[in-house]
Amino acid sequence: MLNEIQEFLDYTTPVKYTAEAKSDTTYLRHFTLDFFTSFDGLNRVLTIIARGYLFQNGEPDIDRAKWALLAWSSIPESKKATPKQEWQYRTDFRELHEEFPELVDKNGKGWLYRHAHGVEKFILKNAEQIDSRKVPQAEKIRKTFDAQWRTKVEQLQNSVFNSNTKGGWVFRFDDAIAEGLELGPLQNYEIALPEELKQHIVQATSAKAAPYVCDLISYYLAHRREDTDWIVLPVSGFDNFYCSSYFSKKVLSKIPETILVRQERSGISRYYITDEFLP
Repeated sequence: MLNEIQEFLDYTTPVKYTAEAKSDTTYLRHFTLDFFTSFDGLNRVLTIIARGYLFQNGEPDIDRAKWALLAWSSIPESKKATPKQEWQYRTDFRELHEEFPELVDKNGKGWLYRHAHGVEKFILKNAEQIDSRKVPQAEKIRKTFDAQWRTKVEQLQNSVFNSNTKGGWVFRFDDAIAEGLELGPLQNYEIALPEELKQHIVQATSAKAAPYVCDLISYYLAHRREDTDWIVLPVSGFDNFYCSSYFSKKVLSKIPETILVRQERSGISRYYITDEFLP
């Protein structure tokens, strides 16, 4: 969440499916298992990828970013697709393999498609040494991911000028690129907080909650603006980063308002850190 450059690499490079302990979730690569059926937090992922390819060669290259998003999202057609002049509503972009071999293979299997099935196969094969409670989620991914992701990829291609209900309120590839242009090149926002502040956080919360609070403070320092104390809190993004919903379900609601003040408006969560806990 803070090192966007590393986050981009985590979304675009090969994954090593191993686990050294039941608590090891590195094989998920900054996704929760629920992500593969709900796609919560996808907006941030697509925007990070768009920014990575937009500015890869210096000046913004919108076409390259769009092609990269299509390649990353590619899912093979269940039947051989009929070639079309327009890419809208296609889901198989294997023709982009030569340009983006890291994002899509020659059979049209995009990075996320391969990762989703890599995760579910790894869990089902190693259930005893990982955590058997993850098996039902892996089975759900195996059974439902393809159909749900194909529908999502179709929606992502809707034009910003589409006025029909189906495309009126969904996030699009074009939105990811627009946000990428506004935010600019990827950054590393990792901030080292003073040890005294870390200890103060532990005393105000707990040793278990403190690392999450430190991340929230660092994220706040990296993204706050001069004209307001509030910044958007990407809850699902943090969950994906931690590969678990523990942050949103167990930690966030228990952070006292003496540290973090949070507000929900129109489905958007925002927050600010009180002066006492700012370096």
